[in-house]
Amino acid sequence: MRCFYLCVGILASALVGACSSLPDPGGHPVVSLPLNFAWVDGRKVEYVTTDISDPAMASALGVNLVPRLAQAVPAQGRPSLVERVYKFVDDSQITVFQSAPAPTGPGNADASYSPLWRMVLLRWHKPSLARELKSEEQILSAVESGELSMAITNIVVNCPITRSVDGKAIRGAR
Repeated sequence: MRCFYLCVGILASALVGACSSLPDPGGHPVVSLPLNFAWVDGRKVEYVTTDISDPAMASALGVNLVPRLAQAVPAQGRPSLVERVYKFVDDSQITVFQSAPAPTGPGNADASYSPLWRMVLLRWHKPSLARELKSEEQILSAVESGELSMAITNIVVNCPITRSVDGKAIRGAR
């Protein structure tokens, strides 16, 4: 009987291992990452987070801590490598990105898109009046009208968009 359980355990481990390393249709190994959603100009996009410059956030998200990413924040007279990502500190809604590739993949024509994002933290002054904001324009309007406070940080996060507003995904994304 002990041999039976040992054999079942070995078989189960082999099956789990085989399933976790199945190749894609092109025969390439596949990695699985948590999928996130964000708004860009009123439309949802999908993205993954792999790296962040802040130790506490890296720990909370379980992603790579990369302090050097903070060097992407523009210095005086240097062009920016980062765009803004708007994050609500209370996680009351999904984040909002400033741009997205158009279309996703090698045909991207949006020169402003970058997977490196400078985090902007948002807080509702009256949480009871919170509503979902789906674009940078809506966020800036709410800040201007005094509904939201905005804190631009030096935290940089690497969040490549895998499926854009056009519905197309990068090759291999499923």
